[in-house]
Amino acid sequence: MRLPFVFSSPHSGRIYPQAFVTGSNLDAMTLRRSEDSFVEEIFDGVVALGAPLIHARFPRAYLDANREPYELDPAMFADPLPPHVNTRSLRVAGGLGTIARVVADSTEIYRTPLAYAEAERRIRLLYMPFHEKLRGLLEETLRAFGWALLVDCHSMPSVGGPTDDDRGTDRPDIVLGDRYGTSCAGEITEEAERLLKKLGYSVVRNNPYAGGFNTEHYGRPQSNLHALQIEINRALYMDEARLERGPDFDKVRADMSAFAAGLAGFDWSALPGNIRGAAQ
Repeated sequence: MRLPFVFSSPHSGRIYPQAFVTGSNLDAMTLRRSEDSFVEEIFDGVVALGAPLIHARFPRAYLDANREPYELDPAMFADPLPPHVNTRSLRVAGGLGTIARVVADSTEIYRTPLAYAEAERRIRLLYMPFHEKLRGLLEETLRAFGWALLVDCHSMPSVGGPTDDDRGTDRPDIVLGDRYGTSCAGEITEEAERLLKKLGYSVVRNNPYAGGFNTEHYGRPQSNLHALQIEINRALYMDEARLERGPDFDKVRADMSAFAAGLAGFDWSALPGNIRGAAQ
């Protein structure tokens, strides 16, 4: 570990348990519509630069690691849910809780209600170890450098879908989410935006994605732990209909390595505030 950065891709997993596919209303291709396809490959150059990259191997449609551990829709389950379950979040209302009810196009996943024990099993075996590892990497980075930046890596459909505020709208190349300035020091977000624009990308902040659970949960700038979400327009690097790598895949991959290298090369120690002393 040579850099104060941790990269995470919680939605790019592509290993679908056969029992899950068999018990679904949907075919395997439709289930994959919720994936951030190939994002862990897009960012894998950061490892050579000296930053860890953690990515889920399980798919988002099976378990979402960018949610609270227990955001569940009671309508999905055959038995009552325990009191500690959050059944009222906006994400649950949209069908996209820790165990999703729908895929990205709002199509129902399950034929029959699930047993709560199945949700508990997935959370204990997959969600908890993922976050234990992510938390450990961030704590290790914070101890080593005095500050840490989580870059939570995602992709987005090129056009807003039925569950989005920007339905039918063409999207920019990249959306940076810092929870409206609360999860990450402004200097970091500004430098990230500058670097991406220099690489030729159109960039907006917090619209339509301001950052999910991971950005909000881990981003504590007052404690020198920052979190920034990056959403890449899928049309830039893949065929969205076939879910295949596109002709510009290698270019986008190289650009994201250049972006990480640019962040690494910036003299954060010269900046005021909580990230002073970053270069050690």
